[in-house]
Amino acid sequence: MGKHDKVLPGLISERDLCKIREAVCIQVEKIYDSCKEKDCIEDARVYFRDPDRMNWLVNNAINVKARRAEVVKVFSDVEEVPFKRGFYTVDIKFFIKVTLDFFVPKRNGGIKIISVPGIVMFDKKVILFGSEGNVKIFKSHYVEHGIDDPGTSALQQDNLPISKVEVAEPITLNAKIVEVLENACDDGHDRSIPATVSELLEDVDFDDTDLLRGEDRSLAIGKRVVATIGLFSIIKLARYVQLLIPAFDFCVPNKQCVAATDEDACGLFDTIEFPIDEFFPPQKADFPGAEEDIRSVADEE
Repeated sequence: MGKHDKVLPGLISERDLCKIREAVCIQVEKIYDSCKEKDCIEDARVYFRDPDRMNWLVNNAINVKARRAEVVKVFSDVEEVPFKRGFYTVDIKFFIKVTLDFFVPKRNGGIKIISVPGIVMFDKKVILFGSEGNVKIFKSHYVEHGIDDPGTSALQQDNLPISKVEVAEPITLNAKIVEVLENACDDGHDRSIPATVSELLEDVDFDDTDLLRGEDRSLAIGKRVVATIGLFSIIKLARYVQLLIPAFDFCVPNKQCVAATDEDACGLFDTIEFPIDEFFPPQKADFPGAEEDIRSVADEE
């Protein structure tokens, strides 16, 4: 096969179809069903690592602003749907780390901004098709000049449904401090948050010597922080299956690696294009969807 007859990774044309060389049996995760979700998590309570210290901060802050959010962990559980063959419920719990900026009055009349991380929890349930089947898959690895290690021939996996959750970076829409009825049993800490999640929060450490001291930090909780977050996710159910697919050839790299050396330290830098957009930011029309938004607003008027 000549150089120009090879099919390279990327888009193919109709004439490339005649270059299929064989049908290959592969074992992969086949997506049996999936759905996309656009959730607005409205006024969800924010939990903190050090509730006692945070109670004082929340009660004395005059405002709070959400800076950013990040999904740090997702728990999911798959269960069969009774009387509906092949369908499963997927229960999902999202743990979203939110970084908040608290605006606290200072003694000299100014404002001090204190950044503190917190956790927002969000539960969701969907029903997806996951087909049927329940087999155990064993495998072992070849050991040269010896017997295969028994440990490698243990159960490796099965073909039961596998849930997969993909999330985009959450959007922080709002954060505010709300007044609540005092509850002596509520210390501001949710003990259902796993330790592996709470460990991702930095310690609440700030200097309050220059802050305007109002209520005693030992008072019962009178305020809470709630946040509104936009979350985009895709939820899938997959199984390990064998599929027969057409194959062109082995995927052999067709280019050499570019690397800088001591003799030619600028070689790698020369391959980088000049960053025009950094010096001349793109216009609004250069962004996808911007012109459509302008036209839709004009049509409404």
